Amino acid sequence: MGKHIAIAGNIGSGKTTLTTLLAKQYHWEPHFEDVDNNPYLNDFYEDMQRWSFNLQIFFLNSRFRQLQEIRRQPKAVIQDRTIYEDAHIFAPNLHAMGLMTGRDFENYRSLFDAVSSLVQPPDLLIYLRASVPTLVKQIQRRGREYEDGIRLDYLRRLNERYEAWIDTYTEGKLLIVDVDNLNFADKPEDLGFIINKIEAEFNGLF
Repeated sequence: MGKHIAIAGNIGSGKTTLTTLLAKQYHWEPHFEDVDNNPYLNDFYEDMQRWSFNLQIFFLNSRFRQLQEIRRQPKAVIQDRTIYEDAHIFAPNLHAMGLMTGRDFENYRSLFDAVSSLVQPPDLLIYLRASVPTLVKQIQRRGREYEDGIRLDYLRRLNERYEAWIDTYTEGKLLIVDVDNLNFADKPEDLGFIINKIEAEFNGLF
């Protein structure tokens, strides 16, 4: 089994872009979040309360299957978003906003606890920290239609939960990258800055 690197971060923080760039740089096998084949995303953004539980169960199932596949890979893998983010950020946020019932949330948490006991954490977690203005700019730039209606307070609440989760993350090595002043998609020197940080973490990892 190869090493497992995962990228975490809010909607629009640059996870997919960085996953693509690092996979190319290191010849890692990329595993992306399957947004194109998600049957609930469009409905969820139209009516969050109705579809929140369905969406979270879909994500839990797909990420668990992805982790099973990752563990069978002989080469190093880089993953776009982790299984932990749904349970620690998205599901509790939906519940707190009144968009997921207490019954559904408890059901989801119970299932997550059972599933997470069967998986191993990544060898290195890279967290992309971004302010809400940065997230909005990058969401608008990529132009996904179903993201047009994302509210600012939703992104802000998610950011707060990301920070609380990262503060208590002890499952493995953690690298925090503040992306507000970086443009790693277009500036090689900014990507190089991140690569240098990653390679500093590689001591003892590879």
